[in-house]
Amino acid sequence: MLAAAFAAEPNFPITPQQRATAQRAAEAGVPLSELLPNAPDIYTVKRHDTLWGISKLYLKSPWRWPELWGMNLEQVRNPHLIFPGQVLFLDKSNGRARLRMGAPVGGAGDAGLSPRIRSKDIALDGIASIPFNLIEPFLNEAVIFETNELAAAPRIVATQEGRVLLSRGDTAYVRGEIGQEREYRIFREPRPLKDPTTKEILGYEATYVGASEYTVQGETRTNAEGKAEIIPATFTVTSIRQEAGVGDRLAPVPAREYTNYAPHPPAAPIAGQIVSIYGDSLTAGQNQIVALNKGAVDGIERGHVLALYRDGKVVVDPTEKGRTKIKLPDERHGVLFVFRVFSRMSYALILSVKEPVAPGDRFTQP
Repeated sequence: MLAAAFAAEPNFPITPQQRATAQRAAEAGVPLSELLPNAPDIYTVKRHDTLWGISKLYLKSPWRWPELWGMNLEQVRNPHLIFPGQVLFLDKSNGRARLRMGAPVGGAGDAGLSPRIRSKDIALDGIASIPFNLIEPFLNEAVIFETNELAAAPRIVATQEGRVLLSRGDTAYVRGEIGQEREYRIFREPRPLKDPTTKEILGYEATYVGASEYTVQGETRTNAEGKAEIIPATFTVTSIRQEAGVGDRLAPVPAREYTNYAPHPPAAPIAGQIVSIYGDSLTAGQNQIVALNKGAVDGIERGHVLALYRDGKVVVDPTEKGRTKIKLPDERHGVLFVFRVFSRMSYALILSVKEPVAPGDRFTQP
């Protein structure tokens, strides 16, 4: 039953550090000081719950989810195998807190409750770490290229019936080196992303236009006059974010990333800045996407939780005759969640924020 199920469980992204933290919490529990004052004694997992959301019910810092997991490590050996309908019980004995999983005994009206393991088919969808719908659209659309490689990518050279702009269902004619893939993304001219401090180009972000399907292969043939005649490949626009046109570039659609992200802090201190806001906005708020000036080479991982700081303003000291300028301290005002990592940059979701976020704002480990 459960033993066989856990033996076949997928390899979710749980780091040795997270597992060690969970093991310590499982052995000793969590100090009551780490719990929220109104942490519920009993909680039934609901549809659309997330590990992040449940952590917010119990812990002062939701990113410390391994401690919530560790409290019931024996019963929930993988934090992603938590399902709607399961019941969580908060045990606050001997000055420590442990969260156990079970189900009410004797029906909903019975005040006497006892924890017990519930057998569930792990093929069912367990709850996600964070609201997946917030990042799912960006998993293929938000892309940072290390070099301006789109400059040499296949390009739209003509449109159906000479149309200026293409919509869904329209035909595009494409020239360039086309591989064996059938589905391609359409991008506009990429823009360089520069480090806010050093001004070094860290990557190239291309505006996502839509998706297309490769339908007819192009060719070069000899016409009746004996001259080479170039026939471009034919593509059909299958979805659109904004109207496509001549000059737009194509890149193959990568495999979808359906990883259930595990929120966790960086293993070592890290600091960086926001490079840009995804899209055309000058500032961003909760549930928007930002690009960071740190990536895989800097130790950034998918699932990293980062503290967001607003850059302190430069003001004049009114108490001094010389009107000396002073810089106010940076203030922590939000939380970032990294969901895509490239070599030197990454994309993060703003999970919470007090003030509008702008390029140049800092982040550190939480």
